[in-house]
Amino acid sequence: MSKEGKQEPFSKRYGHAPGDREITIWEDAPAGFRHVVLEAAKQECGLTPSMLRDIVCRILRVPPNPQNWSEYPNIWNEVKELASTCEWYRFYDIVETIAQCRRQPSWGERDAFSQEINDCLREMGVGWQLKDNLIQIRGSDTHEELVRTAIEVISSSGLSTAQGEIAEAIRDLSRRPDPDLSGSVHHAMAALECVAREVIQDAKPTLGDLVSRHPEWFPKPLDEIVSKAWGYASENARHGREDRKLDRTDAELIVGLCSVVTTYLLRKRTENNQS
Repeated sequence: MSKEGKQEPFSKRYGHAPGDREITIWEDAPAGFRHVVLEAAKQECGLTPSMLRDIVCRILRVPPNPQNWSEYPNIWNEVKELASTCEWYRFYDIVETIAQCRRQPSWGERDAFSQEINDCLREMGVGWQLKDNLIQIRGSDTHEELVRTAIEVISSSGLSTAQGEIAEAIRDLSRRPDPDLSGSVHHAMAALECVAREVIQDAKPTLGDLVSRHPEWFPKPLDEIVSKAWGYASENARHGREDRKLDRTDAELIVGLCSVVTTYLLRKRTENNQS
């Protein structure tokens, strides 16, 4: 039994559920996914076709068809038509609104809807996930764990500025329809620089200067890795280049690296304080 008390399907009970596909889809909401969302909204959230039409029409800024008054098949078909033809990023707006509306207790189990949506996205190789009622970027499990750990460590250290910077980096990566890749790199580096200044207790130098001046905090080869990443970010994100354009893989690499080094510095400070 699942934690909601529902029987899991055969494939999950016996370990035959399809694994996560490699992420290949970013700027799309596949037809199969759209179908799953609408069905889950009915079955897991208890939304009627009329309720769904209210949501879809509001998001898409179109009036409902006054000729459609019966729940089935008229209004339901209208909802499916609107949801299947709208822009991909508008559909994710619809998903978020459904997730936020289902907070009402009479509208079903919260976890069941999210689970259904995220299982579908993973199986289809889509680089998004429904988390905290918002559509957010989904990386590999390892990448997500590194970023999550960094956020927790920063938060427990009380560094609100650094926490805000790393959160902004994730928001920039998750923007629809166009992610702010330069912004994500800039904010991730700003978070790392903020943490480095705090643990070293030197508020003025740049991250590059801190690395060169304090080998006790940045031992080899970490010093070279951070220095080169800092230079890369400065050239490609902070200052910008007409002949260069970041791609999502580059941005994710920098965000992940900053997360790892941030966690390392804060944990090293704790160890030093305890010794």
